[in-house]
Amino acid sequence: MTLRELEDQALRLSAEDRWQLINTLMRSLQPKLQPTSKPKGLAASLIGIAKTDTLPPTDEEVKAMLDDRLVQKYL
Repeated sequence: MTLRELEDQALRLSAEDRWQLINTLMRSLQPKLQPTSKPKGLAASLIGIAKTDTLPPTDEEVKAMLDDRLVQKYL
């Protein structure tokens, strides 16, 4: 069976069966998607350092922060 034939058959499935097929395919790829080596030393200690529990600032908030910084710097 060619890839095209497989795609055609998959599109004929019900939505529920397609989701099940997607989950099965994702599970089959999971071991292949895992990194082969873990970072060591300094790199390992830096992982997640920038993570916070707060939401990132909006574009308007960033613009206001930049404006404030420029005022502090040049005035």
